[in-house]
Amino acid sequence: MSARPGIYVTAEEYLAAEREAEFKSEYYDGEVFAMSGASRAHNLLVSNLITGLGNRLGDTCNVFPSDMRVHIPANGLYTFPDVSVVCGEEQYLDDAHLDTLLNPVVLLEVISISTGKNDRGSKFMFYKSIASLQHYVLVDSQRVVVGMHSRTSDGAWLYQEVEGLATTLLLPALNVALPLAELYRKVALPS
Repeated sequence: MSARPGIYVTAEEYLAAEREAEFKSEYYDGEVFAMSGASRAHNLLVSNLITGLGNRLGDTCNVFPSDMRVHIPANGLYTFPDVSVVCGEEQYLDDAHLDTLLNPVVLLEVISISTGKNDRGSKFMFYKSIASLQHYVLVDSQRVVVGMHSRTSDGAWLYQEVEGLATTLLLPALNVALPLAELYRKVALPS
């Protein structure tokens, strides 16, 4: 992501421009950040996540790809997670567009060398203020490792990792188990 320096943009201006734009941008604190494209591995991992979760959840929840914007009112961030899951009644920004989700239960990001630091650090700091969020999942695109932050009953966050094709990612908030062999299907990883 990169910002346009020196130009303050209101959230309303950002949303109006974003809805007409040919490419996606994120917004935070008056700045608009263009999003870069994704690699083959990234796209396959996102596709496998959407398929795996969608098939397991059926009609109980909705799984959205990265075109669903998420807004975090507590800190003002507008962002496009790689995959968002919402269960129950969906809540959107108070407008007629239904393109800015407010209450995801699970957010998933596929991380690369260039995005890993941001996804592990500042994005998690922003995401954890979403009251409905139960799991924040980080899928590594360079090796078979998935990390997950989970909200505990007392509001704290617990981090755990699963590694290797023989393991399974458990998402208790969704009552879903996703085998990493399925998640990394067809993904060619660096040796």
